Amino acid sequence: MQGSPDQVEEGIKAVQEQVIPAAKGMPGFKGMLALADRASGRMVGISLWESEDALMKSEDAANQLRSDTSNAGGAEIVSVERFEVVADVPV
Repeated sequence: MQGSPDQVEEGIKAVQEQVIPAAKGMPGFKGMLALADRASGRMVGISLWESEDALMKSEDAANQLRSDTSNAGGAEIVSVERFEVVADVPV
């Protein structure tokens, strides 16, 4: 997501109050990282899914959630990409 630096707090609030609760209700959701660059206004969300099938089944709900969050926060969704997890190193 890309917005202006003064929209970052609003974006963080949208992630905490809308995105995370909605994602937790989607079958196969395993977790999420939300990253923000306060200086540039850019935010990155990384969601984790138990399988590619679970990810694909979440697409419609995720698209709606992205649209709702973008409209609420005034930021633009710049891209959506999908990657396979090839390493998972617990701390």
